Amino acid sequence: MTANDPDTDLMLRCARGDESAFEEIVRRYQGRIASLAFRYLGSAADAEDVAQEVFLRVHRARETYEPTAKLSTWIHRITVNASLNLLRRRRVRRHLNAEMPAGGADREADADFEDPTAKRPHEALLEAELAAVLREIIERLPERQRTAILLNKYQGLSYEDTAATLGLSLPAVKSLLTRARVNIKEALLPYLTAGRSGAGTAEDDDA
Repeated sequence: MTANDPDTDLMLRCARGDESAFEEIVRRYQGRIASLAFRYLGSAADAEDVAQEVFLRVHRARETYEPTAKLSTWIHRITVNASLNLLRRRRVRRHLNAEMPAGGADREADADFEDPTAKRPHEALLEAELAAVLREIIERLPERQRTAILLNKYQGLSYEDTAATLGLSLPAVKSLLTRARVNIKEALLPYLTAGRSGAGTAEDDDA
């Protein structure tokens, strides 16, 4: 495993007391962890808290680490679990801020974790609204479907790495992703249909 995964070598060096190796792990994974956590939580502050918790867990586990999988798989699994735990705790007090859009109180900071290729709201308001709808739909997916979509589509993990992170077989992950995409498409259809209908009405008014 270490011959094919230099990041695992870093973790093994960290286990031997090489703090520079741990600092390199933080440098390589900080952005990815924060991005994945943000996809779950919608808050840059919460994503940063999760990232700190993940690195604390990694550091504490360094001496017992066994390279049975790629380091990225192990770290992604820790991040998913930490994000879900925080999400469950937040749901207990969801009624306190139910009317606030996800991440609404920290939009400027949240931008650090958004896709760099995404258009800004002032450039494409409708696309931004659709993205918000999509985010809500993904949040409502069953937990494993949501995690599979976030890892595969938004984090760019392969089917194999997604399966390893979730502890599932490759066919099971592919089935999860297929069901997730079908559920997303069905949930999006009313919004897309409404958008097209609205566009048609505007043309009629102009005429």
